[in-house]
Amino acid sequence: MAHQFFFNPFILDNLPAPASGFDVVQDISEPRLRMYVTSRGVKTFFVRKRIHGRDKRIIIGNYPDVDIEQARSAVPDVLATAMEKKHIHRKKITLKKFLDIYLEKKVHRNSYSCYKLERAIQRHLATLLDKNISDINADDVAGVIANISGRAIAARMQEFLQSVFKYAVDTGYLKDSPIANLPKIKQNRRVRPLNKSGLHRLVNAIEQEEDANMRAAFLMLIYGFAPKGRIFSMQWADLDFNHYTWCDKPLSDMAVVLLQDLPQDGRWVFAGRGRGHLTDPRVAWRRVAQRAGIPDLTMDDVNKYLMRQLVWASDKEDFRANMNALLTEVMA
Repeated sequence: MAHQFFFNPFILDNLPAPASGFDVVQDISEPRLRMYVTSRGVKTFFVRKRIHGRDKRIIIGNYPDVDIEQARSAVPDVLATAMEKKHIHRKKITLKKFLDIYLEKKVHRNSYSCYKLERAIQRHLATLLDKNISDINADDVAGVIANISGRAIAARMQEFLQSVFKYAVDTGYLKDSPIANLPKIKQNRRVRPLNKSGLHRLVNAIEQEEDANMRAAFLMLIYGFAPKGRIFSMQWADLDFNHYTWCDKPLSDMAVVLLQDLPQDGRWVFAGRGRGHLTDPRVAWRRVAQRAGIPDLTMDDVNKYLMRQLVWASDKEDFRANMNALLTEVMA
């Protein structure tokens, strides 16, 4: 049951974030108004209502972008809109055209991520694209999914199609999703092999790397608290050593010391071949991982391990202090 109290700015500003997952709190003044509080400190207003036989959670917006009074006044309109009968589209539409609508309305990613998704659609769903969405059945989808090599990719494409068909139902293009009961693909989840001892060995292995540029880039995977794609594409213009920030994101002390020792003689912090930045140095990383005694370690494993340990804070200085404390602990 949600914890109930009168929503006011002082209480909401100081709500503690849960250690994991999310908490739900409820407003006494408008009992239909509730709020998610995630472990990262994100606070989101929502309402919960059984609509057309289904339990729905309808997002109003994030606090403080949406203030308390705006959220309270939005509740009746949100519920009234949700209770309206769906407009049934009589005109048929192909999956390809409907995907254009879905990608525009529901997918919010950067340009590169959208490009990868569109490429995956063309590669794996090509046989379905010209079919009318109302003519596609569970067997059609099951056949396409079965032809995808790799369980992880097949599972993601199935989840993507389930989301697409659910949106088609919500927007009135379908009465029911044809793949709502399609069995999930069982995956053998990979166990990430990094621990504190392994991180020590990894740092020692990186420091033995002869290429100074590669050595600095791999150390930034640890000190930078960001995925490899963002680390390798760092630009000097985005760094502010006066405020210890990178694109307005705080930098750890170890990251600042490392970056200040590098020559600032180009656009990219970690230059690659030609005029571009470093992209995916798999051979060098494999050499480092072997030297550290963790041959299955990937660059993403490093970021995942550290982000699981890092305590989130909305205040930049607190977040930076948490970064430094974590690095001090794991490097000790």
